Amino acid sequence: MAAAPVTAVSSAPPSSRWMTKYTLWLLLGLAAFFVFITNEVLLIADYPLYHQYRVHLIADRHLIFPHAFFGTLALLSGPVQFSTRLRQRYLSFHRILGRIYVLSVVSAAVLAMIISAGHPLFAGTVVQASAWIICTLAAFLTARNRHIAQHRQWMVRSYAVTFTFITLRILSIWPVYWNLPDATNVVIIISTTFGSVLLADMGLNWRELGHRRS
Repeated sequence: MAAAPVTAVSSAPPSSRWMTKYTLWLLLGLAAFFVFITNEVLLIADYPLYHQYRVHLIADRHLIFPHAFFGTLALLSGPVQFSTRLRQRYLSFHRILGRIYVLSVVSAAVLAMIISAGHPLFAGTVVQASAWIICTLAAFLTARNRHIAQHRQWMVRSYAVTFTFITLRILSIWPVYWNLPDATNVVIIISTTFGSVLLADMGLNWRELGHRRS
């Protein structure tokens, strides 16, 4: 979510762009670490609040484990894709990692839909997974067609959806979250998905939103 259109990049001071970019990645990293401690570690330790969820995960472990693997791979490989320095110096690696990211997203998204089939949150998962796949494939196609500015914008949108898996898990630390009606949880998933894409688009066009064209 740190990339920006070419027109915006050229008009912003380099030091300002650098600070904004790394502050954003720092915040995202802290959020991911927070979720790892409060969710994954406690889940493994069979924390009482997560017990029923843990039982469900164990039952679907043959699908959950590959889903978690590909989702984590997308989450970790995404930020590297936004490194301008790495892209300029190691373009072949950037392209290979991009294909790995696309494969990881599609695999994790399809597995998520399979896992949730027949469960109350299926509708929300389908919307989330579909938005994830669409944004990612749009990023891949624009890159293949050499529309680089548009490719970067679609990658920002794609990674914004990728990060909803962190955003939604932040909510799980509150016991009230586990007692919400299924319909409410579906609305939360869909709202978080499209809200993330909307915020990404606002970030991409923040100068156009706040400055009049001369």
